[in-house]
Amino acid sequence: MASAYDFNGPADRRFVKAAMKTPMLEPDREFDLARRWREDKDESALHELTTAYMRLVVAMAARFRHYGLPMSDLISEGCVGLMQAAGRFEPAREVRFSTYASWWIRAAIQDYVLRNWSIVRTGTTAAQKSLFFNLRRLRAQIDDTGDGVMTRDNKAWIADHLGVPLRDVENMASRLSAADRSLNAPLSVDGDGEWQDLIVDTSAIPEDQVMARRDDTRRKQWIADALKALNERETHIIRQRRLCEETVTLERLGDELGISKERVRQIEHQALGKLRRALEQIVGDPAASGLIPNA
Repeated sequence: MASAYDFNGPADRRFVKAAMKTPMLEPDREFDLARRWREDKDESALHELTTAYMRLVVAMAARFRHYGLPMSDLISEGCVGLMQAAGRFEPAREVRFSTYASWWIRAAIQDYVLRNWSIVRTGTTAAQKSLFFNLRRLRAQIDDTGDGVMTRDNKAWIADHLGVPLRDVENMASRLSAADRSLNAPLSVDGDGEWQDLIVDTSAIPEDQVMARRDDTRRKQWIADALKALNERETHIIRQRRLCEETVTLERLGDELGISKERVRQIEHQALGKLRRALEQIVGDPAASGLIPNA
């Protein structure tokens, strides 16, 4: 049994051997133990209940051993799922604990695999998780288990089978076929360059950054000068509706100013017209300068 699960340490082998020898529980005994733990917090009942189904943890962990993670870690995570199942199990629902616990054990192990299989986060959505854990199996079904690139027809079949976009299949197939590589790894044996040297810098060059800051400063000054053409109420509405990070609603401004939201909308429209005319006198067409939208 130890060799079947790729264990090396004697403690691990003893654990697996003991787990597989522990007899399964009869339904009545299982119900009694679950009830005693849920209602009376009887720890001896919890111990007997979880020990009887430790074989489920071992069997489930073995299904995920091909992801290259230590079998002992997979079992440890499965034990966490087993304890979560015991804590949430409701005997009154007349469902076997083994059936209920299997879901929690599998979920705990899958979460561990996703977190530790790669330093790059993999499978953030339910569809991507399903793709991560089913891609190899589905490729085997269509006899596409070689090391070569998957054909587009095979990718399309898997995407349709799992209900995920074709692009997700392509990305996941690429991720599963390549190991993580450090950006500091050398480009060649004799070269001094690193892989990170090939990453494109998409940020603006210093000259463009300086120009952008100067343009922002000029636009702010133009708007400040144009706002002087508005009265106090118009200025307040424009600031709340157009110049704040969180736009204030017409209804809220109406309640604040003691007028209807329709009247606020009218004042806002009139104020934008005044702003446009003021800005045209300062810089020309304000829409072309990106200062205010078309009113």
